[in-house]
Amino acid sequence: MNWGTELWDQYDNIAAHTQRGIDFLEKCGHFIKERCAIEVEYAARLRRLVKSYHPKKKEEDEYQLTSCRAFVLMMNEINDLAGQHEVIAENLASVVIKGIGTFVKELKEERKRHLQEGSKLQNNLQTSYFQLDKTKRSYEKAFREAEKAQENYQKADADLNLSRAEVEKARNLSTMRLRQCEDSKNEYASQLQKTNDLQTEHYTKLIPDVFLHLQTMDENRIEQLQYYIIQSAEIERKVGPIVNQCLDGITKAANLIDPKEDSRLVVEKFKSGFQPPNDIPFEDLSNAKNGSVGFGGNGGGGGGGGSDSGSNGPMSISTIRSESLTLKGTLSSSKLKKRGGIFGFFVASKNNGFDVKDDYSELPPTQRKKKLRQKIDQINAQIQQETAARDGLMKMKVVYEQNSALGDPLSIEGQLNENGHKLDKLRQDLHKYQSYLADADGKPATPNVQKHNRNSISDDSLSRSASDSSMTNPINNNCNKLPFASTPLPPTPHCGPAIPEAPTAEPEYTNEEDFADDGVDGEEFEDSEQLPVLGTCKALYQFDGQSEGSIPMIDGEEFQVIELDQGDGWTRVRRENNEEGFVPTSYIEIFLYTDV
Repeated sequence: MNWGTELWDQYDNIAAHTQRGIDFLEKCGHFIKERCAIEVEYAARLRRLVKSYHPKKKEEDEYQLTSCRAFVLMMNEINDLAGQHEVIAENLASVVIKGIGTFVKELKEERKRHLQEGSKLQNNLQTSYFQLDKTKRSYEKAFREAEKAQENYQKADADLNLSRAEVEKARNLSTMRLRQCEDSKNEYASQLQKTNDLQTEHYTKLIPDVFLHLQTMDENRIEQLQYYIIQSAEIERKVGPIVNQCLDGITKAANLIDPKEDSRLVVEKFKSGFQPPNDIPFEDLSNAKNGSVGFGGNGGGGGGGGSDSGSNGPMSISTIRSESLTLKGTLSSSKLKKRGGIFGFFVASKNNGFDVKDDYSELPPTQRKKKLRQKIDQINAQIQQETAARDGLMKMKVVYEQNSALGDPLSIEGQLNENGHKLDKLRQDLHKYQSYLADADGKPATPNVQKHNRNSISDDSLSRSASDSSMTNPINNNCNKLPFASTPLPPTPHCGPAIPEAPTAEPEYTNEEDFADDGVDGEEFEDSEQLPVLGTCKALYQFDGQSEGSIPMIDGEEFQVIELDQGDGWTRVRRENNEEGFVPTSYIEIFLYTDV
């Protein structure tokens, strides 16, 4: 359908329709703009919600339950969902809203141009109509005057009383009026022809062309509206796979919930290690005067109840209760009202009036062992950090020794001494808590043997940073042969009541003479067992491995990870042929085993 032929006389309606179409497109743009604002606000509120419910530092112990961990994972996925809503809003703003705004501006300019052209054509036609009407009125006036002049001439010619001069005058006037009428008639005919030609061209060619341009513009507007609606759907569809992954992650997190495991964790958290109290003995007051007391009930399987052979008299009920039921974690009458049952698991634990001692002896046996193991793990982690810091200082010192322009090697000595003191203090604390743990387990304390061990932690166990400088620093040459020259492995996590073997300390070496005098030979460690495998890794880039202690690798090559990055950017790996060395951490992708 062509607007030029079908709507030739609907100029005003077409102008109004095109204006309404542009307004509608602009309205759609405003709708999408407001939707973007809603998406951004929704994402921000989701993030605030997740942040407000995310566990705080003091609540970390509570989130060991599988249900609590699943809740945290669910919140993480919801936080990712919020990010996808932000992506939708950003893409809608950059593609749809911006495109509609630019297109609306172009449509307004194009419509204005076409309407101005149509208005000009309309004015031309109206001007032609005005000229035609003017010539027609002039012709009608000349025609009436000519008729009147002719009538007067005929009357004068028939009147015998008029002179010949008067008759001739009337005849000349009539002839003049007839000539003027004929001229007006010709002018009117000419103007009529022009007007008819212009009108024909106006309604068959000029206005149809203008209407056709407006029709094309309006159809283009509709097509663009269709395009932007499809783009809005595609923008949201593109984030659909990520949204589905988030939803799958929520489902996976829910499937990780294990009620039995949570029950085991509750037992592990609150188990005191005490035996239930024995039956309360019967105290016969009638025989108390005679110095003897009768007892009723059988002795239980615990450590309480019954009279002691070395005691002067039987225990009273109050004594039994005070001795067997007043340790932290048991059902003492003084603490009974303060206990929250199993719901105490979801509340931050407090000391409940007990003073925390260095050896945690105020805790029940099981809880004491747990606290000691956590303390040992904490000290091991601190030792690892200090050892890694010492490795960095040693590497810096070697660099300063090689190039004095970079710095003075003596400036590192103070930091090395301070680091050595920290490591000594940490090793003493480690041995102390290992003794506490051995005492809690009923085992003899591990002696502080002056022996090198793969897992031992020494402030002079120089790592790979020292090995790189062995050619210029002879002090470190003996250390390069030792397997324990790398940063110690992370401590083995404690699961259940199993007790890890306590790592032993080693002597502190302050110079190469002390190291040599200890009698430790590099050959002693040649047959030591290999470091355990922590996971696997895959090379992302090629590495030449020209520095000492490193090994080359090619893109896509796979290794076993035997020592993690300690903060210096290097990871220790092993090939299938048991070749070991260091590679840049940023050059590999690491996949750790779940039990590491």
